[in-house]
Amino acid sequence: MRVIVVGAGQVGSNIAASLDEDHHVVVIDRDSERVEEVTYSHDVLTIRGDGTDIETLREADIADADLVIASTDVDETNIVVCGAAKAVGDPFTIARVRQTNLLRTWEESMGAFGVDFMVCTDLQTAETIVRIAGLPGAHDVETFASGLVRMAEFEIGPESPIAGETVSAADRFESLTFVALLREDEVVVPRGETVIRAGDAAVVIGSGESVRSFASALTPAPTLEDAREVVIVGGTEIGYQTARLFEAEGFESRLIERDPGRARELAERLPDTLVLESDATDIDFLVREHVDESDIVVAALESDERNLLVSLLAKRIGVERTIGVVESAAYVDLFETVGIDVGVNPRLVTSEEITRFTREQRTENVAMLESDRAEVLEIEIDADSVLFERSIQSAMADLPDGVVVGAISRAGELITPRGETVVEGGDHVVLFVETAVLNAVAGAL
Repeated sequence: MRVIVVGAGQVGSNIAASLDEDHHVVVIDRDSERVEEVTYSHDVLTIRGDGTDIETLREADIADADLVIASTDVDETNIVVCGAAKAVGDPFTIARVRQTNLLRTWEESMGAFGVDFMVCTDLQTAETIVRIAGLPGAHDVETFASGLVRMAEFEIGPESPIAGETVSAADRFESLTFVALLREDEVVVPRGETVIRAGDAAVVIGSGESVRSFASALTPAPTLEDAREVVIVGGTEIGYQTARLFEAEGFESRLIERDPGRARELAERLPDTLVLESDATDIDFLVREHVDESDIVVAALESDERNLLVSLLAKRIGVERTIGVVESAAYVDLFETVGIDVGVNPRLVTSEEITRFTREQRTENVAMLESDRAEVLEIEIDADSVLFERSIQSAMADLPDGVVVGAISRAGELITPRGETVVEGGDHVVLFVETAVLNAVAGAL
């Protein structure tokens, strides 16, 4: 495809990096430094200019574009870009927005603004937080096969009960498959004799129950269903959406917001959430309100530094698990080292969602791991697939290294794959695939 990406910030750069190998990508940005950085770091054509300007779009050959992705930091600019693209061509358009009300308006009038697909950063971030909160110790969680299959990534610490064990010894959970160990810059496809090391990130695929059992074995922290209480700090849009999603799950949380007007507004909009008006960086308040008895604290303030401070204070008074919004991607690893159990970067979440959508034309569902070092794919098997009516062991001989079958869904039932398992037409197969071999795998499946 010919893809035009407007906005060369973190979101646009990540999207360009994900698409440049398979597609002809053009990146537009007003900032000359961003344009120069993308030019030297990615195999794309760059244009310094305004993506809302028709002449700039024509310079990018908008008439021949198959896909336009508007990913600047300004919602209105992204919508105008999509409208302008539709005025002079017929590409599929994707707009990134932060304001949830724009998403709701677009959903109520599909095709409005000239936008074919809209991704809301704040809502996507909240959904990611709630998924991660549901599994103790998980850094990434996705569901496949209409919720029948779950994928999760867990950091293996020095005190983990499976650190130092072989995969065959650690694999004591029904309907669970170890599909990868992410080890520094290496992706290890595990065998039975592979030793799990402290510092590894283990990627597992299986039923929701088996993945929860595995998570419980790694850490004593309770699952969301067992949690006594969740506290959300910050009445930002991300904080509000997180509380709303918790309510939708039937879970009553507490939300702390220091601004009186915003606190009153949230109290009216969140009937099943207790909204407290206070400063969550006041440790006396945290102790007085028994925040130390909470199982999870979500830090969703507008400042990365304040989110880190809230997380550190929560840990100090005894909170078991903290999840923090980290707007700067460069801070995520640092913050997870010094005080936040899981850092969620809204821009990375957004870029992954947009990239996922561009790839779903050849798959049922896609999840990206570790900044696109690997992917988990859900594919419906037909007669053209190398897996069709073959045992997994036999079919693997025709697939490159770096591929693991994690689960099979057949007529609504989960099948745990083994070497002798025969894949049938109509099965939904969930596979772990290293990005380096993705094109070869996609062609075979």
